[in-house]
Amino acid sequence: MNKAFLIGNLTRDPELRTTTGGVPVCSFSIAINRRFKNASGQQETDYINITAWRQLGELCAKYLQKGRKVSVLGAIQTRTYEAQDGSKRSAFEVVADEVEFLGSPQQGGGEPQAPVARSEPAVSPQSEEGFSPADDDELPF
Repeated sequence: MNKAFLIGNLTRDPELRTTTGGVPVCSFSIAINRRFKNASGQQETDYINITAWRQLGELCAKYLQKGRKVSVLGAIQTRTYEAQDGSKRSAFEVVADEVEFLGSPQQGGGEPQAPVARSEPAVSPQSEEGFSPADDDELPF
């Protein structure tokens, strides 16, 4: 199972771009303080790259900005690429399934009152149209 649940603050404004196929994709990163200080008493912070696709990406680009606190639910993804100097490198990111905007836009954090943005499922759930209610007397068991 590959699931990541993160809460942190945006380190920069989100960047929205479109693939050559016309699919919107939004990239941003969040800073997450570790629970414990290191041996020298310093608070350490992890910086995680987030990618949100399609409508979720558009919503993130529209409503998020640097400093805003968010909750991200998604999957960790790795990819390798060749750098300009010819060396092979790896990149790790979280592909978001849900992003919840926490706090007010002006404060960048605080009370969690904003809506949850979710990615659309790959297969839409079957609708209940076309089904009729059944009486208990008609059931064979």
